[in-house]
Amino acid sequence: MSKMTKQTLKASCNTEYDTLRKVVLCKPSYMKIREVINETQKHFIHDNINIELANLQHENLRKALEKHGVEVSLLPVQQKFPEQVFTRDIGFTINETVFISEMGQHIRQGEEQILKEWLKENEMNYYDLKEGSIEGGDVILDQKTLWIGVSDRTSKEAIEQMQKLLPNFQITAVPFEEKYLHLDCVFNVLSANEALIFSPAFQEKELEVLSSRYHLIEVTREEQFTLGTNILSLGNKTVVSLPINKKVNKQLRENGYHVIEVDISEIIKSGGSFRCITLPIFRQN
Repeated sequence: MSKMTKQTLKASCNTEYDTLRKVVLCKPSYMKIREVINETQKHFIHDNINIELANLQHENLRKALEKHGVEVSLLPVQQKFPEQVFTRDIGFTINETVFISEMGQHIRQGEEQILKEWLKENEMNYYDLKEGSIEGGDVILDQKTLWIGVSDRTSKEAIEQMQKLLPNFQITAVPFEEKYLHLDCVFNVLSANEALIFSPAFQEKELEVLSSRYHLIEVTREEQFTLGTNILSLGNKTVVSLPINKKVNKQLRENGYHVIEVDISEIIKSGGSFRCITLPIFRQN
């Protein structure tokens, strides 16, 4: 049964770009490409993951976040979950509730139980989604607008459930080319009127809808591969991005953003970057 706990307010997110105060991470202690589940992993399967380097890069990110006033919590790691570093996929915060994802890939099923235990221990509101499959990488929040990617990880049944649960939200299903894994690998909201996008992943209809709402900053094919759209906003037009994505970072700076460059190049070999490895719990507008 899905359930919502009745506790005091400890979680709150209304956008992707309000000031980040609390976030959940998980160390890549057992990170490994065991089963190829996306195009990026297919490219790096023979190199695989240098755990020592991945842990060092993850620690550098934690320090960078804490330096900018973000409270970082770490989930317990379990060896049976090689993708556990990607905490965004197992849940997403909307208003005062953390929604628990129903994972689309067998290798990741069970990770959400660890998040649930953490939420219980910290007495936070949560809702356990059980209709269809949905992952947080496909869910992008902008005030009362919710963009949800239609992928092999997120089903139409799950999107319909979200509409029932959030009747006051404008929820828009956004189909994209499924090889790009999650919506946030090709689209990400930066502010109330700006977003990053890799246009070739979308049909004309979706591009028209998104461009009618945002000024779209284009990401090249080369920098989409290094997950140029998958930045993390800390609020106040400050974002965390990869040093290798020079064109994206230049465009962000030209549009008035302060770009903090952190190298997590070892972690992105598994197909996710800053947004994927962070689960915001509390943002303050």
